[in-house]
Amino acid sequence: MKPTENEFLCSKIIIAAGISVLIFLITSCAHTKYTIKYPASPQTNCVEYYHGVAVNDPYRWLEDLNSPQVKNWVEEQNRLTFEYLGKIQQRESIRKRLTELWNYERFGVPFKKGKRYFYSRNDGLQNQNVIYMTESLEGAPGILIDPNLFSKDGTVALSGLSVTEDGKYAAYGVASAGSDWEEWRVRNVETGADLPDKIEWVKFSSAAWTIDGKGFFYSRFDKPDDASKLTQVNYYHKLYYHKLGEPQDKDRLIYHRPDQKEWNFYPETTSDGRYLIISSSQGTSPKRRIFYLDLKAPNAEVTPLLTEFDAAYDFVDNNGTVFWFKTDLNAPRGRVVAIDITSPSRENWREVIPEAKETMTGVTVIGNRFVVTYLKDAHSQVKIYSLDGRFEYELQLPGMGTVSGFYGKKED
Repeated sequence: MKPTENEFLCSKIIIAAGISVLIFLITSCAHTKYTIKYPASPQTNCVEYYHGVAVNDPYRWLEDLNSPQVKNWVEEQNRLTFEYLGKIQQRESIRKRLTELWNYERFGVPFKKGKRYFYSRNDGLQNQNVIYMTESLEGAPGILIDPNLFSKDGTVALSGLSVTEDGKYAAYGVASAGSDWEEWRVRNVETGADLPDKIEWVKFSSAAWTIDGKGFFYSRFDKPDDASKLTQVNYYHKLYYHKLGEPQDKDRLIYHRPDQKEWNFYPETTSDGRYLIISSSQGTSPKRRIFYLDLKAPNAEVTPLLTEFDAAYDFVDNNGTVFWFKTDLNAPRGRVVAIDITSPSRENWREVIPEAKETMTGVTVIGNRFVVTYLKDAHSQVKIYSLDGRFEYELQLPGMGTVSGFYGKKED
């Protein structure tokens, strides 16, 4: 995932933290004499057997979201909750003070595509950050995507953004009501109009553009049943290529594993446009398998590179056939290794940046140098290394804090 293109998503974490503080303050100020009478929650005699062990599941009936009994139970719980919150006398003063603290202008770190710059901005009280575009850092910005216009109630969110290398098109994901399901559209940056392209049933994926901007790679699941699309478990993630201007049913299947229903696939293209990198995960584990596809070789097939879920492997960049990865293999605090795909055996790997005393949190290649962020004593530290791993200097920061958003190209 490109770090800066999704910088605007970080605000969701901050918002969630603010809501948590609000709930804590409100409940702490609740009237202690208020008596709570909870709705009845019947228990059943549901028992499951796992490896010969009986496991009681008396609330299994609550998993049937279409049941009238469950709907009534939820309505009663909501009625109790809001009745309780409504009796808290300090609620309005807390809301007012938190709004005052939260009301300030915020910007995301700009990133450049082609001759254009893109960044996010929030005027202070907007539900979602707005994506802006400008032709120069000094030029007047224009709104590219305003997620606050997606719906009146604010329940439709911008879930992802990916811009072509020439800055002409922006693919963006939209998610409704907090769902993991995303629908991706493509916007013409020059005109601000959406193309007819519509990509549905996307989960756990971004859009990885080819260097010519004619299409992008993405991952999706098969269309689920309407009745259970929000509750059923999804299996058999599939990686596709979408060509601009064509309907989704014409998209080309690039890779899937019918023998591994729990594997997910995340695509990204190398900065030189030569390779498609496929990171495979299983469940929520940070460990990865890595595959790649040579986009310039005729009739090329997806090739396994790292074939075990034995460590985290985050693709950083490449120099021809040499791929750089940030990994915690034999280095729990992180290191950078170089793997030549023409001789990928582990004994041929080269350690570029060794594990340090501090925890490595990010690696980016900018201007033929590694920009590496570390976590030291609960604050960020930034060090610069040459591409052969030689330490050059530490970037002096204006003060203690958290640093993120480094973005650029190897040739910058």
